[in-house]
Amino acid sequence: MLEFNHKPDVYRTMHCTIVGAGVSGLSSGIRLLESGHDVRIVSDKFSPETVSDVAAAIWYPFLVKPADRADTWGLVTYNVLESLCDSSPEAGVRMIDGREYLRDVVESPPWNDDIAAFRILEDGEIPDGYVHGWEFRAPVIDMQLYMPWLMNRFEELGGKAEEGFVESLQELEGDVIVNCVGLGARELCDDEEVRPARGQIIFIEQDPGIGHFDQQPETLTYTIPRTNVTVLGGTAQVGDWGLEIRDEDNDLILEKVEAIWPDLDRSKIVGGTVGLRPSRSEVRLEEEEIEGIRIIHNYGHGGAGVTLSWGCADEVVSIAMSRKES
Repeated sequence: MLEFNHKPDVYRTMHCTIVGAGVSGLSSGIRLLESGHDVRIVSDKFSPETVSDVAAAIWYPFLVKPADRADTWGLVTYNVLESLCDSSPEAGVRMIDGREYLRDVVESPPWNDDIAAFRILEDGEIPDGYVHGWEFRAPVIDMQLYMPWLMNRFEELGGKAEEGFVESLQELEGDVIVNCVGLGARELCDDEEVRPARGQIIFIEQDPGIGHFDQQPETLTYTIPRTNVTVLGGTAQVGDWGLEIRDEDNDLILEKVEAIWPDLDRSKIVGGTVGLRPSRSEVRLEEEEIEGIRIIHNYGHGGAGVTLSWGCADEVVSIAMSRKES
């Protein structure tokens, strides 16, 4: 079972209401429960109908700022996910090796010394069209297993879930309201910075052995081996609300993937899906007081909701407890 470092607050139990049942809402709820507080989640969608359920879900800070805070949140999450591989295999997390390819020579990412098996690629390991790259070991998360595991963990700790559509944060009861509505913050918070970044992916019953990545938004390409299928991607179409699968996007994805994985066999394709990442100029993780109500916003994670989830959840707890005796 996953162990947390938070100690229960024996002086005062807070009643916390979380809006949103994606990976950010559930992770925040688990952390608050582990800290000794009462937590309920209110959401109009639960797994398997959340955006988190269709995430490609490999650990990698993508489409997210501010970079310094994101790196910190990401490393916390990396360590938690890595520990789950052994402690809770039913969570659907495993470590795989992956290679990122770049069209320019750049500095190594700031987290390169903090994750497993990082190395710069040799010239012979870099596909045509690229000039630089690195290999690293990262958690891959099967969201069809991980989301139910999070919910089970939340309920085991005493968390309550309630289906409902929230029209105003001020209508909710609790000492603290945690806003994890993702893309819904555009309406709920009147936050026009929140926009969809449409992602289309393909599922194929073929194992590339390792992950292959081009993580630049304009050329986004990846192969992510899961237990039963490999996820091929992708797209990052900001401002696009379309949820239908588009043949032209499938063609583009396959063309890009074949450039870095020439052995791809199109006859083994078994499906695909579309999700809308909640993109924003930067993650909003901060406290706001509205009409005397404490609200902690935790949304706008772009393509890194899973990658940042536990680090952001830790910060939610820190913010919530900062005035627990006031």
